[in-house]
Amino acid sequence: MRWQAVLPSVRRPATETTQSPDLTGSAGRTCTAPEVVMLDLHEEILKSMRASPVILNQLVAGADDEQIRARPAPGEWAIIEVVAHMADVDERAHARLRRMLTEGNPLLPAFDQDALAEDRRYITMDLTEELARYQQTRAAHIADLEMLGPGQWLRTGRHEAAGDLTVELYEAHVASEDVDHLAQIARLAPA
Repeated sequence: MRWQAVLPSVRRPATETTQSPDLTGSAGRTCTAPEVVMLDLHEEILKSMRASPVILNQLVAGADDEQIRARPAPGEWAIIEVVAHMADVDERAHARLRRMLTEGNPLLPAFDQDALAEDRRYITMDLTEELARYQQTRAAHIADLEMLGPGQWLRTGRHEAAGDLTVELYEAHVASEDVDHLAQIARLAPA
């Protein structure tokens, strides 16, 4: 079963205030009803996507070359490999977003992340360059998302492995994958 957003998004102008009705309690005390604030799923996705590069930079700050290239176990990735993967995945995610916005329900091919890591030789990459690449592609990705109207978030694509997705669901997935990779790096990063 796929997750779908069911909360409507409500945006209040920055100058708008709300008044809560006064309620009288049984002991004659007056209380104020709490204001109900609707969360905006799109802003929550963007907030997470904006935070990821900042957190990533902090996690790897001060790590030396040996630390970023140390693999925790055979078949597991080192810090530099995770960072390079994050940059590659965001480039692909941004390209998929553009296709979903300009094509009618495009097929979004899956890719073999381990083969890509080997082909591109992630383990040999420069950390500073990969961090910069991730920040640049993420900034462009976010800029495109910030321009979307409500209907554009509902455009669709067919992922080869995951099936039918909306832009909204796909970008929520991208944001949650960031969290997973940041946790992976946090476990590997020097204390």
